[in-house]
Amino acid sequence: MSLMVARVFVNGFGTIGKRVAIAVMKQGDMKLLGVGKRTPDFKTIIAEKLNIPIFVENEEQERKFEELGFKIAGQVNEALEEADIVVDASPEGMGEKNKAIYQQYNKRAIFQGGEKASIAEVSFVAQVNYEKALGKKYIRVVSCNTTALARVIHALRNLAGIKRVRTLLIRRAADPWETKKGPINAIVPTFQIPSHHAPDVKTVLGELDILSIAVVVPTTLMHLHVLNVEFEGNVSEEDVLNAMEEAPRILVIPVDLELDSTASIIEFARDLGRPRNDLYEVAVFDKSVKVANGELWMSYAVHQEAIVVPENIDAIRSALKLAISADESIRKTDDSLGILRRL
Repeated sequence: MSLMVARVFVNGFGTIGKRVAIAVMKQGDMKLLGVGKRTPDFKTIIAEKLNIPIFVENEEQERKFEELGFKIAGQVNEALEEADIVVDASPEGMGEKNKAIYQQYNKRAIFQGGEKASIAEVSFVAQVNYEKALGKKYIRVVSCNTTALARVIHALRNLAGIKRVRTLLIRRAADPWETKKGPINAIVPTFQIPSHHAPDVKTVLGELDILSIAVVVPTTLMHLHVLNVEFEGNVSEEDVLNAMEEAPRILVIPVDLELDSTASIIEFARDLGRPRNDLYEVAVFDKSVKVANGELWMSYAVHQEAIVVPENIDAIRSALKLAISADESIRKTDDSLGILRRL
């Protein structure tokens, strides 16, 4: 399939959906048809102010929106008839139900990491397996944490063979705007080893000796990973830092310049003028990269609200063959979103 401009429908306008929709609007080879919403809320105002058409599922939902003064472009089935591809950004667990609808309309679809890997033909991270997803009808963009792990481990395994990976994920408790989640004054361990992240990484990277464990802490800004890697060959700290600097969508952050916490990284994104303080890049703390007794230790921060946005854009291109190579798609996406290679 080869299209000059792909018509994209984003079904959902929450944390990920709104960011993907706006990112689609910045692409020269894509056109946003609109977004699907089920309930009127403050995000509806944002959609209207950005001139994004809003589609609902049925007449009852349409009445609710119109009673509050919102203009509806039509129902989701109308958008599906016109779309070349759907980005499903609905709440976690809704993807399977929605997939049945997309199949009725014979539409390609991109799903998010909250869905099971079995929902799609491939679990996707652009710099790892873009070509594998070419022309696929259903692609799953993995979660924020899995995306970060896949980017970093992929860059590391290009240095030398990897014997094993162990990682601790220190997870934010909620996104900044959410008030119904916690914890507020607690650190909550998870008791599953591995946590679901390690098996999910394998859906992208293939067979790998990896274990993960996670804890949830009372912060909303970012996740933080502590990664431990044992290589089959000798690798130096300089090798690792060079690999991080050369890899797309990974930034080496200079701790000596007071970029030494998730708070300062988000402040840095603000000062860069990033919309919503979004940091699409994995932020590797340079002073955290240590090789001790032949093992690598490193820490990096992950902006859970933004990191998968460029992956969704690349997944659209891969599914529709708008770009045949990962390098071409990544370059287009990164240029459009102002993503940095290095500071």
